[in-house]
Amino acid sequence: MRRPDTVLALDIGGTKMLAALVREDAVIEAHTMPTPRGGDPEAWLAALFTAIVGWRGRYDTVGVAVTGIVDEGCWSPLNRRTLDIPDRFPLVASVARLSAVDRVLATNDAQAAAWGEYAFGAGQGHDLVFLTVSTVIGGGIVVNGRLLGGLAGHFGQFRSLGEEGRVLEDRVSGQWIAAQAAPHKPDATARDVFAAAAAGQGWAEAVIRASARETALLCGNIQLALDPARIVIGGGIGLAPGYLQSVRRDLQGLPPRLTPQLHPAALAEKAGVVGIADLARRRT
Repeated sequence: MRRPDTVLALDIGGTKMLAALVREDAVIEAHTMPTPRGGDPEAWLAALFTAIVGWRGRYDTVGVAVTGIVDEGCWSPLNRRTLDIPDRFPLVASVARLSAVDRVLATNDAQAAAWGEYAFGAGQGHDLVFLTVSTVIGGGIVVNGRLLGGLAGHFGQFRSLGEEGRVLEDRVSGQWIAAQAAPHKPDATARDVFAAAAAGQGWAEAVIRASARETALLCGNIQLALDPARIVIGGGIGLAPGYLQSVRRDLQGLPPRLTPQLHPAALAEKAGVVGIADLARRRT
């Protein structure tokens, strides 16, 4: 029997697509598929809905969290090196058609995760900035109990002088960590680099320290710009063993008033689906 409070939540990132049935902050069932590197989003979504066809009738609301920009129900890429999709793909309309549900909400994945951590996780109702350090760098901002939309929180796209065409995530993210490993361990993943660092390999330790140093600088700048009560760190890199401690070490020496209060994400990988499910439940 369909439960009115059960939401189908989709989280589509640069490496995987996650579908989940979510009730409050609990993931009832989940299914994961790799995100294709070619084709078009319509085909990806069709394949995902085919895989979860048995869930039909168990939800009447759908929330969709995606990497990139969502405006007026349309999905556009922000960094084509992460996920190359057409501009203004009709995301909400496509999901509504595939799900046969008219209550559909879509937003950026890191913004959805920010709301999940605010409502159910490490935010505990405090205004916060959520920062995900993963395949790419994303974020979300909750101010006065309201999630900021649009481009708010896209910290990975910050630019600096002297690096034309490059953005912050190009020297911090899991993709960057893996690329830096190539001279030492060809075809290594970011996970392999963390394993090498744990084994005491100096080159791997240096790569992770460099990423953490950039993340610490970003957190300090976020504190100066927004003065959030908490900065919540999530993502596969952000939550990797030792990473947050390294970020904190690089913030030592700042005056107490300027030092960000860093907290690990409590919801981990389910922050995005929990967040988008709650937003969809509230707004549709």
